[in-house]
Order: sequence, then C-alpha cells, then structure tokens
Amino acid sequence: MQHIVEGVIVVNTETIAGKVITKNLGVVGGSTVRAKNVGRDIFAGLKNIVGGELTAYTELLDESRNQAISRMIADATARGANAVINVRFATSAVTAGASELFAYGTAVVVE
Repeated sequence: MQHIVEGVIVVNTETIAGKVITKNLGVVGGSTVRAKNVGRDIFAGLKNIVGGELTAYTELLDESRNQAISRMIADATARGANAVINVRFATSAVTAGASELFAYGTAVVVE
C-alpha cells in the first residue's frame, strides 16, 4: 500500500505498482529524539498497576513517527525525489529517559 506524504509517494516495498523507477538518489533519513514527560510517567505507572493502553506514550510515538517521516521526506525532496521506497523505522535509547525514532528509505524518481 502506498501513501502520499507532502506530495511524495512513500512505500515500504522495493517497487511502486504502476510506476517505473528512473533514478536512484540514495538513502534518506529523518529522526527525532524525544524525552519522557514526568506527568506521563506518573500516569503510566498507575496504568501499569491497573492495566490498559498507555495512550500518552502511544500519542508520543505517533508524533515522533510523523516528525521523523516529515524530515525524511524533506531530505528526499531536497535531492529531487518524488518517492521513497523501502521505508523502515528504527529506535534507539540515546540517554536515560530519551529515545530516538529514525525513519529511512531510498529516495527515487518515478514516472
């Protein structure tokens, strides 16, 4: 399934149905580093006792993913791409209480 984000086609596959890749512009990426919030941590601690989704963290991850994708798209468009294929996500702990979410893929021109 393909998505169009900020005018750029974004897919997690090697090809785009109905399109021909005419140029490979290399790996592009975007990241964001986010720290936990004390208020969210207190609420999360209570949720761990009674169970249930930690919606504050779900929202934080959603915001982080969108920002990382937006930055990846900016990198791709700066190179002249109109699509990014093989999109993947990675996370890593940067320091205690802060994590990075990284989106990366291959910038291409398609017709």
